Amino acid sequence: MSDLKNIRTASERWENTVLKKQLERAPELRDSFATPSGIPVKRLYTPLDLEGSEYASDLGFPGEFPYTRGVYPTMYRGRPWTMRMYAGYGTAEDTNKRFRYLLAEGMRGLSIAFDLPTQLGYDSDDPLSEGAVGRVGVAVDTLADMETVFDGIPLDEVSTSMTINAPATVLLAMYIVLAGKQGVPAAKLSGTTQNDILKEFVARGTYIFPPKPSMQLGMDIVEYCSRHLPKWNTMSITGYHIREAGADAVQELAFTIANAIAYIEAARTRGLDVDDFASRLSYSLGCHRDLFEEVAKFRAARRLFARVMKERFDAKKAESYLFRTFSGSCGSTLVAQQPLNNTVRIALHALMGALGGHQAIHTASWDEGHALPSEEASKLALRTQQILATETGLCSTIDPLAGSYYVESLTNEIEKRAADYLRKIDEQGGMLAAIENGYIGGEIQRSSLRQQQALESGETVVVGVNGYVEEDEQGYDEQYLHIDQAIDEKQARKLAEVRASRSPADVAAALENLAGAIDRGENLMPPTIDAVRCYASIGEICAVMRDKWGEYRDTSIR
Repeated sequence: MSDLKNIRTASERWENTVLKKQLERAPELRDSFATPSGIPVKRLYTPLDLEGSEYASDLGFPGEFPYTRGVYPTMYRGRPWTMRMYAGYGTAEDTNKRFRYLLAEGMRGLSIAFDLPTQLGYDSDDPLSEGAVGRVGVAVDTLADMETVFDGIPLDEVSTSMTINAPATVLLAMYIVLAGKQGVPAAKLSGTTQNDILKEFVARGTYIFPPKPSMQLGMDIVEYCSRHLPKWNTMSITGYHIREAGADAVQELAFTIANAIAYIEAARTRGLDVDDFASRLSYSLGCHRDLFEEVAKFRAARRLFARVMKERFDAKKAESYLFRTFSGSCGSTLVAQQPLNNTVRIALHALMGALGGHQAIHTASWDEGHALPSEEASKLALRTQQILATETGLCSTIDPLAGSYYVESLTNEIEKRAADYLRKIDEQGGMLAAIENGYIGGEIQRSSLRQQQALESGETVVVGVNGYVEEDEQGYDEQYLHIDQAIDEKQARKLAEVRASRSPADVAAALENLAGAIDRGENLMPPTIDAVRCYASIGEICAVMRDKWGEYRDTSIR
């Protein structure tokens, strides 16, 4: 206490002498400073800003509650983060080539992007798929496409993350059957299905079915994997997309944990013990622009989540407390103007992730402000991570920003504000109710508007967009990746060949069995596995579900 009193006295002296004279000579650039989330940033942080904080209860040690300093005891000293490059475009052959290229360049974790028809449960030859096949990810219609995507890639030697939500059961079923064809038992598979449908209703919009059956499908994966795929992350609860929709850092964190609470409660309603499945939940948060706010957000996330698991769910196993995170470059921070500048932004994103203690990091490519990443741009993004991991000392010590008065104060404030959101969501009946009544969407929209207004007013400066603009920019068209415009026809042809070679009777029986399982309220993973094994397409399988549940239409006006 005497030390704080002395610091307070010294601080007042400094403000009234040294600082006062400087401000009289040269005022600061702005009257006030704040993070992008609106948290005021003081001129100077001292131990006074951490008054009341306790090291043991608020920071602790890596691998111990409350996990502020990291989920594992040795962090990167024992194992660097997994370097995942988000890849997938065009045909299965195109994506297989890109995967094998990146694996040869040192990537250790695959992260697969699916095209919009696949994400929405349509086959490539469906009229609604026209013009979207293979454009923002790879087209996967049947098990045959999955076989091609992973041709020559042993599934027991890689970890695969799949950004898929509404039809996640179908894609996971394909992966399980493919593993069996390779002779790899399902119990040995490691990877992640994103399988986070709630954020689709407020952020991305790639939902298919109404919320209730959508939640049932998500829980089918959690339940099935808890018994058959012990190394599989059943959900990647994803604040990244909430952030990309316009949420600020506090909202991103709060809504991610609120979604996690909803899923955990749904799994417990099924009779699952929290300690039987919580350790296989993982999380994805984005890396935006403000380095210190992002690092503080990641640290606050681990602590807040651990407290939720302890106080709300009474989890017993240490593994259930771990907020294991996969982070990535927020695509909205990458711009088409002066695109090579994105390499700097991407390096900072990876730095945020490493300083924040992530388990896996994805770096975007410099050309993604305009197009899907080219092979060379992807390699540069991977090299960025490799340089940070091997040349900078980032892996030498754990949580190197801990003890910074600013970072610790910001961590505390973000946790406090996120906890306030959780209380408001609880008061409304939980996350699903807060989504349905428009509260979550409204909060994101207001935040998005504030950010856009700050950009248009010049309060937020983005180099090349509203600052340091170049009128005559160098052309980059030849360096961008261009998708074959004939891909729709190619994929439709492949799908027709699969249909001609499979057993129509087997497919019909499998789809009828799936429909019966829906009627009986059974877990749909087993009948879905049977359906994909006889090469039923994703469109055919989802059509059965559409027939039973209908499609969700957002009719809310916010």
